[in-house]
Amino acid sequence: MAEEEVKVFRTWSSSFALRVIWTLKLKGVEFDTVFEDLSSKSPLLLQYNSVHKKFPVLLHNGKPICESLVILEYADETWKQFPLLPQDHYERAKARFWANFGDDKVFQSIAYGILLKQGKEQEEEIPKAMEILQHLEKELKGKKFFGGEKIG
Repeated sequence: MAEEEVKVFRTWSSSFALRVIWTLKLKGVEFDTVFEDLSSKSPLLLQYNSVHKKFPVLLHNGKPICESLVILEYADETWKQFPLLPQDHYERAKARFWANFGDDKVFQSIAYGILLKQGKEQEEEIPKAMEILQHLEKELKGKKFFGGEKIG
């Protein structure tokens, strides 16, 4: 079997890229990291993600995959060891729901609602973020991970 080429285009600070890195490490996939500069994106990154022009981008045997949640699903389907998503269709749909909830609600609420605001505006966002985080607490109650006792 020929050796695979796996590269991850990322910045050092991106939590979206870190989930890709953690997934590849969990699955035992060897990869190279290409660090990008937010203020001066490389021509390769712009070529591989010409629509959004952002990271992360997974390059697998010359084929680019963009958007972190899409990359995670691709990795899970490509490298079967240590599955991230449950086999049960309903449980898999729930896992996708919570992944989207994390991106759409939790990240937005904390990053844009709290961390990037100050003073009274920031104070007004805290109760909204707490309400969103309570949904996560309720879902995780009594579980080690979203999938139960094992990571996924």
